[in-house]
Amino acid sequence: MLANRLQKRLRHLKKRVRASRNGVPASIGAFRLYDRDIPEIPLVLDFYGDTAQLKDAALCGALYKRPYEKDEADEEIWLSAMKSSAAAALGIELDRIFIKLRQRQRGLSQYEKTGSTRLEKIICENDLSFKVNLSDYLDTGLFLDRRLLRAMIRCQSQGKKVLNLFSYTGSFSVCAAAGGAASTDSVDLSNTYLSWARENFSLNGLSAGLTIKSSHTGANRLIRADVIEFADKAVKEKRRWDIIIVDPPAFSNSKKMTGSFDLSRDLTELLLKCLSLLAPGGKIFLSVNIRRGAPAAETLESELSSNVPSKINIRVTDLTVKITDEDFKGKKIPKAFLIET
Repeated sequence: MLANRLQKRLRHLKKRVRASRNGVPASIGAFRLYDRDIPEIPLVLDFYGDTAQLKDAALCGALYKRPYEKDEADEEIWLSAMKSSAAAALGIELDRIFIKLRQRQRGLSQYEKTGSTRLEKIICENDLSFKVNLSDYLDTGLFLDRRLLRAMIRCQSQGKKVLNLFSYTGSFSVCAAAGGAASTDSVDLSNTYLSWARENFSLNGLSAGLTIKSSHTGANRLIRADVIEFADKAVKEKRRWDIIIVDPPAFSNSKKMTGSFDLSRDLTELLLKCLSLLAPGGKIFLSVNIRRGAPAAETLESELSSNVPSKINIRVTDLTVKITDEDFKGKKIPKAFLIET
């Protein structure tokens, strides 16, 4: 069942990942191939590589924790059979298929290493390149369901000052810079991911400097800081950005933070800080990385409007449908919003 489904999906998607979009040839080197399509097979599998060179391609994904108990040994046997079926169906080497257990994560555990082996690839997204790590972490360094949001931000960044909060490996910032942004500031607590972001800039012929105190004078700054503390300081300094990207984790309690961050609890307060940092006519692009309990656009607009001066008109638009690409159609992806004043 899995083999047949994978072959069918690959035939369907490989035409589309090379199709032209708005007259521009597309080349997508990573896409969602399978997402729990068959209830008895609760896997998510992403394809990384060139569909014309399957031998060099790889699969990376997760087994979602079952709602019932299953013997660990039996699960290993079952998972081995699924990997073998996928390898045979697609012509991908078995040692290039990585499947981790996906369950609710707390803190930064979704970014922590899960193994000692390493497979890194450079994948394309249209004319840009990004490094992904398929073996070591639960997440690979590039969220595929944000592909069209990255493209949207790229198209709107010409001449803009861009702030990327919870920047992770910097893909939004790279897209903004490639789109002609006047400057990008990427804020994250992890030296590992800021260094990874710098690699992503370099892969695309762009330079970016690591800094703790925002002393780097280049156009693309990578700032190691707690996002909340950074925002509070920037508000006091009356700094402003034209585009602010907010892509927070659902929860974080890193030892590097003075407290914890809970998206459900702290979202409104975070967005109010961002509104204080927004230049006139600016835009906030928000990703809400929770599958359940995400607010509706109307609710978010009401909450923000009730906490700002009445003369400020807040408009919130749900972008989720607009950024759902072909490989995610019919699937639930985290919501995305555009917030304007």
